Amino acid sequence: MSSYLEHPLLRPQTVEKRLFQLDLAATALKASSLIVVPTGLGKTIIALMVLLARLDKGKVLFLAPTKPLVEQHANFLQRVLKEEDMIAMMTGESAPERRAEAWKEARIVVSTPQVIENDLLSRRIDLKNVSLVIFDEAHRAVGNYAYVYIAERYAREAASPLVLGITASPGSQSEKIAEICTNLGIERIQTRTERDPDVAPFVHQREIEWVKVTVPEELLKIRARVEEVLQDRIDDLNRLGVSPARIDPRASKKELLALQAMLVTSAKRQPNPATFKGISVMAEIFKLHHAVELAETQGTDALASYFQRLQGEALSKSGSKASRRIMQDPRFGQAMDALQKTNVEYPKPAVVKKILQEQIKAKPDSRIMVFTNYRDTASALLKFLKEDQGIKAVRFVGQSSREDDQGLSQKKQAEILQKFRSGDFNVLIATSVGEEGIDIPATDLVLFYEPVPSEIRSIQRKGRTGRARAGRVVVLIAKGTRDEAYYWIADRKEKTMQKQMRGLSSQAQESLAKEFSARQMQITEVPEEPEGIASVFVDPREREMGKLLEAKGMEVTLKSLEVGDYVVSERVAIERKTAQDFAASIIDPQRNLFRQIADLSRTYAKPILILEGRDLYTRNISPSSIQGALASIAVDYGVPIIPTEDQDETAQVIALLAARERKEGREPKVHGHKTARTLKEQQEYLVSAIPSVGPAVARKLLRHFGSIERIMTASKEELRQVELVGPKIAERIRELVGEEYKG
Repeated sequence: MSSYLEHPLLRPQTVEKRLFQLDLAATALKASSLIVVPTGLGKTIIALMVLLARLDKGKVLFLAPTKPLVEQHANFLQRVLKEEDMIAMMTGESAPERRAEAWKEARIVVSTPQVIENDLLSRRIDLKNVSLVIFDEAHRAVGNYAYVYIAERYAREAASPLVLGITASPGSQSEKIAEICTNLGIERIQTRTERDPDVAPFVHQREIEWVKVTVPEELLKIRARVEEVLQDRIDDLNRLGVSPARIDPRASKKELLALQAMLVTSAKRQPNPATFKGISVMAEIFKLHHAVELAETQGTDALASYFQRLQGEALSKSGSKASRRIMQDPRFGQAMDALQKTNVEYPKPAVVKKILQEQIKAKPDSRIMVFTNYRDTASALLKFLKEDQGIKAVRFVGQSSREDDQGLSQKKQAEILQKFRSGDFNVLIATSVGEEGIDIPATDLVLFYEPVPSEIRSIQRKGRTGRARAGRVVVLIAKGTRDEAYYWIADRKEKTMQKQMRGLSSQAQESLAKEFSARQMQITEVPEEPEGIASVFVDPREREMGKLLEAKGMEVTLKSLEVGDYVVSERVAIERKTAQDFAASIIDPQRNLFRQIADLSRTYAKPILILEGRDLYTRNISPSSIQGALASIAVDYGVPIIPTEDQDETAQVIALLAARERKEGREPKVHGHKTARTLKEQQEYLVSAIPSVGPAVARKLLRHFGSIERIMTASKEELRQVELVGPKIAERIRELVGEEYKG
């Protein structure tokens, strides 16, 4: 017989009582904690217990990384708490003024971190009276993620801060776990596994099966041709001598990304032709590496879609130079021809279909999730499975869209999940967006179309089943491919993570506590400037710089600026350009560098351009053009140019300028408006926004036809009469104009 939690604010008999959850919550109330518990064992219930105990001390902030997760948590709290009015849900869709009001009135705020970060920087809210911050999916608290900034502000502002981080998988690297704890101000780590005696009674059986498939010989030959091109590019990179060690053709994507980051950093510090050539070759390597992976693990449909996309990029005037160079290699052309001619079937889709049919036949009310890394595969699978009437499948992907692939809005995602729960759909074909935090308790089968080399993602995927009842996990593995390597990498990392979590001794906990205390001392001992704190208005697009300025002791306010990026007084405004952005804006009419500089010079008495970075002469723009632009800015517009090495030096310069203005008694004041585009510029902008067109083709189309209306009503044959307009661009324009809207 179940027993339930009792609390004056809880509706009776809504939340079951589990002793291990009570134990974890009780310890979390003593010190800021990271709680690591397997998916489906009630991390949200633990958060609720801590929340209820802290409410009498002040407001509670409950953060989750996505809007669907925020809605899920808010709905749960409204369902179990007696007073629904005490809860406010805040996302980017809410107007800033309404968010500020909601913040004042609510006792519990459930929000995405980006919204809170934005409102903190805009000074619409503060964290002084917040008694608890809950960080859901706490493993995200690394790098520049908004969790890091919010935790730092909370530690600095709150009178009695308490942090609760919850996650199913913090990662296998001790350095990353330490970074998460440091960033969130964690003093203790608490963990439970499915094997712990107090947890085991609540764990449902979950079988894990491996199904191996054989890649057809024809596809392996196509892969071999692409690998020849890849080997050549890797040889080119090794000959350049820009890598500290020779790169192997079987290098992982992680290793390649690390090398790319190293090259980009090197180019900024000491630019030289070899480094820039290396960055260019790396772009080709990534594309070829991806093609090899698709051939091995995804099959003909996904590979054909990718080849088509590369070809489109190569043909587009504004497209990728790396794609163009790859397409010029005859061996790659042979691989494309061979794929087009082959009628061989990749085995994974048929295996997926068979497994789904067997599951639905054995249990007609099943809910099944199929995970794949790629949208192209999700689309191809959906098309393949629609032939079977018993399989009611739907694709579940993220919000971002590209030319040939429409993303799903958060509203549409929520609708699909509801239909999946209710049985309108019984198969959810999901990319990574379906891995994290979705509450679908009755999933009977989770199928990996391919293994993933990440222990966090693997744990998240497996955690979608075995929650409310027993479930299965099936992993498809293409024999002799990176599928096998990825599976064992994830398995090893998962075991390492569990071992590390179990091995967190009291000594490690003590170390965390000491580090936390040292951090608190650092926060409380920051001296205030004797003449007061300098202020700056920062455009929201410059949010990261705003955080750097705030870390330097400045009072930052995010404010939409029509002119400039930063305003430090009524007379001083600053435009910031990275070296590459500066070069690009000279030739891109949509960015129009000189209009921005003219507006800055016209509006503020003391305008300044900060030019950040050394790589000013790395693009295909003549040095004389760049020098001419610099001369014009300084002489014709009278705008001083201050060069800086990097972001940190830029922040120092802005802080210095703001301090000087503050000393003179001048406060930030925004004025001025950007110059509106002329009708001619608006027409060019509108036409150039068509995919594959770009500014140069837009001007030629407008000169030829005379108006946008005539362009839009022209036939393919008429469009192709215009210089630079080939069959692809003509077809794209007609498709965009003539196809029925399917929103």
